[in-house]
Amino acid sequence: MAPQQRCARSRRPALAVATAVAAVSVVLASGPGLAVTDPVPVPGALPAQSAQPVPPAAPESPATAASTPPTSPAPVVAPTPSPVPTPSSVPTPSPTPSSPVPAADPTPAFGAYLDFGARGVARIAQLSAWLGGAELRVGHTYLPGDQWRNIEGPSDFLDVWAKWRREKDDRMLVLNVPMLERNEEGVSDAEVRELLRRGAAGDFDHHFRALAERLVGLGVPDTVIVLGWEMNGTTYTHRCGPDPAAWKTYWSRIVTAMRAVPGQRFRFDFTPTRGKDAVPWTECYPGDDTVDIIGMDAYDQPAGLSFDRQVSEPLGLQEHVDFARAHGKPVSYPEWGLFRNGDNAEYMRGMLDWMERHGALYNTLTDYCPHGVWQCRWNPRASAVYRSLLSGRTDERTPVTPTLPQRPADCSPLDLAASLVGSLGARLCLRLDGWSRAR
Repeated sequence: MAPQQRCARSRRPALAVATAVAAVSVVLASGPGLAVTDPVPVPGALPAQSAQPVPPAAPESPATAASTPPTSPAPVVAPTPSPVPTPSSVPTPSPTPSSPVPAADPTPAFGAYLDFGARGVARIAQLSAWLGGAELRVGHTYLPGDQWRNIEGPSDFLDVWAKWRREKDDRMLVLNVPMLERNEEGVSDAEVRELLRRGAAGDFDHHFRALAERLVGLGVPDTVIVLGWEMNGTTYTHRCGPDPAAWKTYWSRIVTAMRAVPGQRFRFDFTPTRGKDAVPWTECYPGDDTVDIIGMDAYDQPAGLSFDRQVSEPLGLQEHVDFARAHGKPVSYPEWGLFRNGDNAEYMRGMLDWMERHGALYNTLTDYCPHGVWQCRWNPRASAVYRSLLSGRTDERTPVTPTLPQRPADCSPLDLAASLVGSLGARLCLRLDGWSRAR
């Protein structure tokens, strides 16, 4: 699942403002003649964790999808492929309107990868409860990539996810879809090149039409399809490196085949790993007509790389946002989490702030060890950050006017702007301390 990674500088304005406001409140409270009432409630503390980390059970996952990200392999330099002429049979994809870059949403859709099957669906409600009733609008799973029949979307696998999605109109089903079978079997570059060229010629279109028909039939025609994820690495058979030209043509054929199914409203998410990896992910971009979202899988790696560097590195978080903006697409983060730097609270705070400030369409934390914060006890500090920042979050987009209690009898309120009161999360008043009270 995971990639190679690096990063850069996040100024974290929202968090900085919160810190500054807290400091101001303390100073005002301690000054002579001033009192602070109605403090901002603090989310509940984490449940007691065992002193020793509990080794995680291997996550149950389909043959190709939800396994723990492997150690990033050394980049493989593939032979320079000869240009592949686009076969005359390749249909020209019908242009679709570019998705506008959304304004920063105060409560972007979020969720977590919790398990690939029915238990993953059940755990969504459990994670929500742990987060104080926060609304997890995103369900995320992976199709097995071992055989074509599984890439077509087995009904007994997809049924439970489709049912969860249909229960509320504003939910989002995110489905990672392999582009080739034997997707984690170490297929050679030479064979990958041949398979990509066959895909570009249309040999595999029928598998993706079958998947599209199944999703429409299950009542989830608006599924977000994360197609051929982490194509810039070396892990998967659907990697781009052996023949980028064929890969891009093949991607377009798949999208065209799935969009041809009546009733579909799919959105296709182009999601590389952060950083350079084996090939620059920009060389794999298939074009605006067949991409709706530009995602990024962004784990906290390699060891020793700060979050700021993860932002500023070549092909890192900043370049991802800039590239999406230039192409008029929203960004997403289908996979993110801790990895090579242990229990990293700075990374957790930085990523949550980054995704919110840049209006991510959705994000899903990979929640098992070593990446996660709820199902993994290895990361208590990062877990506390995640929980404190997301507890109680809902899809409410209307600004809420804070309700302040009655002032104390010996306290005369200061006339502050409502925005300042809301930022401070407290009512400031002047303590009379024996002065004559104004009538």
